[in-house]
Amino acid sequence: MQQLFNDMIKQDVKPFLTEHGFARKSLNFSKTTEGLIYLFNFQKSSGNSADHVMFYVNCGIYAAELAQIQSKEILTAPQEAECHFRARIGEIARAVPDRFAITPDTNMDDLRKTLLSGLEEVIHFYDTLTSARSIVDYYTSGPFLHLGEESFHLLLQSHDEAAAKQYLKALYEKYGAENRWTIFENKYKAIFNTYGVEFDKL
Repeated sequence: MQQLFNDMIKQDVKPFLTEHGFARKSLNFSKTTEGLIYLFNFQKSSGNSADHVMFYVNCGIYAAELAQIQSKEILTAPQEAECHFRARIGEIARAVPDRFAITPDTNMDDLRKTLLSGLEEVIHFYDTLTSARSIVDYYTSGPFLHLGEESFHLLLQSHDEAAAKQYLKALYEKYGAENRWTIFENKYKAIFNTYGVEFDKL
């Protein structure tokens, strides 16, 4: 089963992703554009055996501008865990499972077809995220807490106070009733103060 997995990566996944501008390093495939690095990571499950190989496909986008906001070193070869946008393939390509399994009963043609169509869908999705701001827009439209502080910094740095306040309001409506909200509110208030922007009472 391990050999089937290796063959699939080498004969199907690598040529497909190479065609779309991704370079392979072990089980990571990355493509670098100006300011962004797009990533696919094939993560094998720790409980694999000779007749059962399970794996996940992790998707990530790393933004140098967001790393700068975080006061972190700018990476040229980030790991998936260091990316600013992170998702499993099934979160983006809804028709694709979150994890794949190769067993003696697996129809490899079907698996390849499903996997490659999922990768293609993610690549189309990647094409819509072409800047640090577009990653921030993705998370603020959720609205998600993930990258909250970085998002406020980026929005207020670029003087988009309206978007920052809209995001704050949306976060409050979604998470304001939770006990932990006060912690986030204090952090966000400090960021608004840094830029001399009035923090609206929620």
